Amino acid sequence: MKQLIFQTRPDFTGLLLRLTAAIVLFPHGAQKMLGWFGGYGFSGTMTFFTDTVHLPWLIGFLVIVIEFVGPLFLLAGAATRLWAAFTAILMVGIVITSHLDNGFFMNWFGNQKGEGYEFHLLMIGICLALVVNGGGRYSVDGNVRLGKKERSN
Repeated sequence: MKQLIFQTRPDFTGLLLRLTAAIVLFPHGAQKMLGWFGGYGFSGTMTFFTDTVHLPWLIGFLVIVIEFVGPLFLLAGAATRLWAAFTAILMVGIVITSHLDNGFFMNWFGNQKGEGYEFHLLMIGICLALVVNGGGRYSVDGNVRLGKKERSN
């Protein structure tokens, strides 16, 4: 199990992917958790999720945690595969619940009823690559000691 979560290839691919995912996702999480970048903060976001979107409280809470804590773990390369999988699952859920009806493209010119799902597909792709590759060079995962049996696999 430890190998499944922490094993990584010592290349720059994982580093570039996790830095990209963390840098892009963190502002979204900071909006929801802290109210930065024009967000509503934790209370306002939870109210929106539960009262407007009608998400169960636990799901709304997990969305905020994954979007805020996940990028920090990805940035450090700590349990990269796990946080990348959580983020990919989150993005699939967001597409299904909020963006599927808006079409593929983002609403660049304000002439759609909402945002499309192209951003989410990019994040899913990045996260799936991280699940396969691991955190890469300069990651906490790369410094986790695996047992003899786990190294030989």
